[in-house]
Amino acid sequence: MIAGIDWVAASGIATAVATLVLALATFASVRSANRAARAAERSLLANLRPVLMPSRPEDPPQKVGFMDDKWFLIPGNQGVAEATDESIYLAMGVRNVGSGIAVLHGWYMHTDRISVREGHVPLEDFRRLTRDLYVAPGDVAFWQGAFRDPADPGFGPSRAAIDSRQPFGVEVLYGDHELGQRSITYFSFLPRDDGAWFVTVARHWNVDRPDPR
Repeated sequence: MIAGIDWVAASGIATAVATLVLALATFASVRSANRAARAAERSLLANLRPVLMPSRPEDPPQKVGFMDDKWFLIPGNQGVAEATDESIYLAMGVRNVGSGIAVLHGWYMHTDRISVREGHVPLEDFRRLTRDLYVAPGDVAFWQGAFRDPADPGFGPSRAAIDSRQPFGVEVLYGDHELGQRSITYFSFLPRDDGAWFVTVARHWNVDRPDPR
């Protein structure tokens, strides 16, 4: 035995050091696992995320029907805006450039030229679609909306904008097929000389995740 050494104390110190090393290793392992889990979650969400744009001019026309047996054939990159005394019909071709299925939830029509830098309208102001519309990734489909009540506060201004052939905008609310990752895209309807409407996109906003701007 080496004189002057307290082996009990030394053993306790060695055990404490070993425990500290194990704790640090466990902490590092947990942090690494958490980072890997977050990266995997982000990758999964990215694979589910849709992004809507107007359809392209070369895309096939979309046949769109309304519940009162009103039908339209919409060429690529165009929209429809038609007003009668009883109803207003709105529709456009859309393309999903994201990697996940888009499920369309609601819409809001702007009858004036707004600054999209001001942000989207509150979610409670969106008109809910009477049915979910789906757009497969990399594919084209359509969005449609309608005013059915002439007493609706939005009916008069919307009809006036359409009848006078003034540019207007539509915000479309949509998400992935898990009903998450909601986004809003602002589409502009611009009148053409031939009586049709040209559709462009002005801005995208994130709803359920931080906006990068």
